[in-house]
Amino acid sequence: MPSQPIQTSDVELQVKRSRLGSLMGVRVLGIGSSVPDNLIRNEDLAALGYDAEWILQRTGILERRHAEPEVATSDLAVEAARRCIRHAGVDPQQIDLVLLGTMSPDMPLPATACLVQDRLGLCAPAMDLQAACASFIFALITGMQFVATGSSRLVLVIGADCNSRVVNPADERTFPLFGDAAGAVLLAAGSEKQGLLSYAIGSDGSGAELLCRPMGGSRLPFTQAEGNDSRHFLRMEGRPIFKWAIRVLRETISETLRAAHMTLDDVDLVIFHQANMRIIRSAVHDLGIDAAKVFNNLERYGNTSAASIPLALDEAFQEGRIHPGCHILFSGFGAGLAWGTVLMRW
Repeated sequence: MPSQPIQTSDVELQVKRSRLGSLMGVRVLGIGSSVPDNLIRNEDLAALGYDAEWILQRTGILERRHAEPEVATSDLAVEAARRCIRHAGVDPQQIDLVLLGTMSPDMPLPATACLVQDRLGLCAPAMDLQAACASFIFALITGMQFVATGSSRLVLVIGADCNSRVVNPADERTFPLFGDAAGAVLLAAGSEKQGLLSYAIGSDGSGAELLCRPMGGSRLPFTQAEGNDSRHFLRMEGRPIFKWAIRVLRETISETLRAAHMTLDDVDLVIFHQANMRIIRSAVHDLGIDAAKVFNNLERYGNTSAASIPLALDEAFQEGRIHPGCHILFSGFGAGLAWGTVLMRW
C-alpha cells in the first residue's frame, strides 16, 4: 500500500532513544577536503530574486560553493580522498575498505563509492551509506568498527554531496541553504586511549516526509513524472525540522557526555553539522557550551550535508586546533530522520 502523507503543520517530533556505544583503539591517520571553485554569494542569488538579507538573518550563510556542470559528487570525493591519503603518507594499495556517505550519488547505481575506488586505483570493497546529513557520522562509526575488530587495516571514510543538483532552484526557502563539498578521513588502529569514548546514534522514520526527495525510487519512479513535476527535488518542512534539530543536539550531546563520564569542560573542540547558525547558537546556549570551542564555517559553505563535518574537521586541523589527546565532539543530524553524536579522543 502507498504511504500516506503526514500532516506537517503541527508536527512536534520527540527524539527517540539513541543507540549508545564506544569504539576505542582507532585513530584518524589522515584528513582532507575539497570544495568547488564556483563561489555563489548571497548577492549573486539576490540578482535572481532571492532575499539576501533573509538568507543571512535566518541561516547565517553568506556564500556557498556550487559544482560546475561537469563536476559530480565522485569528483569532489576523489579530490578530498587524494588529499587525505597524501596527508596520511600511506601507500594507497594498503587501503582495504572505502565508505562513502552521500545523499546525492552520481547515479542510482552503482554505488558512487565504487567509482571513487576505481579512480583512486584501490583494491578494496567500496559501498555507499545514506543517512543524509548524518551520513558521515554513520560511515565513521561503521569504519571504526571494521578497524576495531581487525576486519580492516586502513579504512577511507568520505562524506560528499552535490546538493545544488538535488535542491529546487525555485524554492527560495531551501535552495540558498545548501552547498557542494567533500571531506575524508583515513582510519587505522591506534592506542587503547584513542577513538570514540562514546557515541549516540539513532533514526526516526516517523519524520521521513519532513525532509525527503519523493521521486526516483521504487515508490515513485521518474517515469511517473508529469510536466513540471518537482518531486525529484529535495523537500523540507523547515519549522518542525528546526525544532527537532535543537532537541536532538541537546539530548544526544548530554547522553554522549554522560556515557563517557565527562562534561563539556573536558571537550576541546565542538563541530556541529553546519545546517543553520540559529540551530547551532540555540544548542550552544541551551547546553552552556563555551562558544570559543565551537568551530563554524557555515557562513562560507552553507549546508554541505554529508561533507559538513569532515570539511569543518579538516579546516580546524589546518588551523592547528586539533592535536593528539584532545577531545572532539561531533554531532550530525538530518533526513531519515537520522542523527549521530560522537566524542572522540584524537
